[in-house]
Amino acid sequence: MIIVCQTLLKNTKISGITLFPFIFLKKKEDKYNAVLINHEKIHLRQQLELLIIPFYIWYVAEYFYWYFKYKDTYLAYRRICFEREAFAKEQSTQYLKERKFWAFWKYRV
Repeated sequence: MIIVCQTLLKNTKISGITLFPFIFLKKKEDKYNAVLINHEKIHLRQQLELLIIPFYIWYVAEYFYWYFKYKDTYLAYRRICFEREAFAKEQSTQYLKERKFWAFWKYRV
């Protein structure tokens, strides 16, 4: 389910965020942004594979690991294995049909 929630993301640089089972978007027109929606759907699959709560724990732990290593919030975000997979495959609309279980694993550094 896609929800446009301008107030939640209003003062952020975030265009979309996935909190299972919802995809929150900053702008209404982003409902038609196939790349952004595909990116967020990849996160939905990752969350399901890790039974949701462990996904968030891993995501936050990995973020802080990279943040303390690089002292850069954006670089820390981009180094998270879940984000690396989503960014690498967001252009491929067929990716989720062929994606293997725990595909994010190969995006670990």
